[in-house]
Amino acid sequence: MRFRAAVLDRVNTPLSIDTLEMAPLQAGDVLVRLRATGLCHTDLEVMQGSLAYPLPIVLGHEGAGVVEAIGSAVSSVKVGDHVVCSWNPHCGHCFYCERQLPILCEPFTRHQPRGLLLDGTTRMTRDGERVHHYSVTSTHAEYTVVPESGAIPVPRELPFDRACIIGCGVMTGIGAVVRKARVEPGASVAVIGCGAVGLNCLQGARLADAGRIIALDVSAQRQELARQFGATDVIDASAADAAEQVRALTQGRGADYVFEAAGHKAAFRLSMEMVRPGGQVVWLGKINVDEDVAFRWGSLMGEKRIVRSSYGDASPRRDFPWIAREYLEGRVKLDELITRRIRLEDINAGFDDLAQGRGIRTVVEVA
Repeated sequence: MRFRAAVLDRVNTPLSIDTLEMAPLQAGDVLVRLRATGLCHTDLEVMQGSLAYPLPIVLGHEGAGVVEAIGSAVSSVKVGDHVVCSWNPHCGHCFYCERQLPILCEPFTRHQPRGLLLDGTTRMTRDGERVHHYSVTSTHAEYTVVPESGAIPVPRELPFDRACIIGCGVMTGIGAVVRKARVEPGASVAVIGCGAVGLNCLQGARLADAGRIIALDVSAQRQELARQFGATDVIDASAADAAEQVRALTQGRGADYVFEAAGHKAAFRLSMEMVRPGGQVVWLGKINVDEDVAFRWGSLMGEKRIVRSSYGDASPRRDFPWIAREYLEGRVKLDELITRRIRLEDINAGFDDLAQGRGIRTVVEVA
């Protein structure tokens, strides 16, 4: 079959909207007719060359749509289901999957950086040339093929534009608080960086019934937005005394939990300064993999725990429908995260906005 997709041929150049061919489905494949897909900073990192992937490639890892066809071995979804794509499909039986760490699934970590599906192959071509998959999803397209574990059914009443953002930013932020850190009621929480992931950390803290919820950002606009998502207090993250302000709000001890969602060297350092002794820091942001981050040695003392989380300890079949229900029942905000809706033809303008830090989430409405 033939379909349109946004293709990256060279770093630091615009995406091109091209017609591709999709190979016949294999036994474990799910063909999804995409209806909406989000633009994420990780996609932008590939476009800018700071995150290396083989080219040409179709980016996108926040996608929602309708199941169009399934392979002969697929049993958990059926044609016509509304699904959200998970960028971390997993085999379910490797060393890490058996230890409940699907984020480290060996076929995923082996093949995903090479632009391949879990079976080590591709399904997309352009004029006979192989086109690579991004994070086993490639949602910046009219159609995508994902493994069965990457197609997660969600309620039909959930609009596609809101459904797609559950697949990355929303899950990462809410999951970091509720699943990874398991914040308890009444705990104090500080979130550094109030973009898509940080705002969802805030609403995760609200869902967990945290006590004081402190938001830190350099942007006054995002500080105000943080209040809408559950922050009880906001602080300018660039203030020289930001850590002292957090301690002043937490009986002089520091926050019980600190979530770094800015992806900045200074934010990683700040996270260690404002967590209390015995508290937990969860690092969500990222910088170039070859860069160094410096800490004041004394800030690491006091039995503090540091955890890295890439997907909020997600179990997509459990968590995507849960977040969808929380939204439908008014306890999770999704509408407020979407700054702009565009067509596939306008995807480069959307990435320009993302590169300039404009808005929270741009969603491409594919159909």
